[in-house]
Amino acid sequence: MVKPHPENRITPAVPSPPPEPAFAQGLRFYKLFWIFFAGCFLGVVVETVFCLITLFRLVNRTGLLYGPFNLVYGLGALVMTLGLHWLSKKHVVWIFLGGMVLGGGFEYLCSWVQEQLFGTVSWEYSHFPLNLNGRINLLFSVFWGILAVVWIRWLYPLLSRLIEKIPRKIGIPLTWILLVFMLFNITVSALAVGRQSQRHKGIPASDPISVYFDEHYPDEYLRRVFPSMQFVN
Repeated sequence: MVKPHPENRITPAVPSPPPEPAFAQGLRFYKLFWIFFAGCFLGVVVETVFCLITLFRLVNRTGLLYGPFNLVYGLGALVMTLGLHWLSKKHVVWIFLGGMVLGGGFEYLCSWVQEQLFGTVSWEYSHFPLNLNGRINLLFSVFWGILAVVWIRWLYPLLSRLIEKIPRKIGIPLTWILLVFMLFNITVSALAVGRQSQRHKGIPASDPISVYFDEHYPDEYLRRVFPSMQFVN
């Protein structure tokens, strides 16, 4: 019997490893965090450009102490995504109306919560026609509707594809690093503004934490960081 030459033997095919799953698929934790993070940043950029065009000057529109981030825009992006994603295939009229209701309600809630927690507001619309307690008005609700259409039809799908292209070995640890940073940023910002509210009421520093915030985040510094924030009488 003639044995086959070693070079003529058929080598069994080695199965290729399954493709790595895309990072942040679906509307789950990783995707939602990156939508929030991107919204915090992009909202500041858009409003800064808007103020530059309409007011002809640069206005600081950040809402946190560190970095060009604003919670209102980040949370707004989450509200729009989760609340209107199911309308993505519907007529734009429904997305527009949904954006008006969600955006206006969200803006009202943010203003109310800020006033209850810190005794301050960052916007006041009493001089606008058709306003509700100075917290929202019809014109800006219309803007929310337009933004909802742009976000659901174009920006969110593009952002979602870009997020899913992040390699998992980079995206997962980077998400947790940014999450810790944002939690720290939010906490320090809230404590600094809370202590500013206490100073406004004449409450002296009675513990080391209050003393620290008085020394490192005085009123002059916070007025530069949050120029639109005003105390409610």
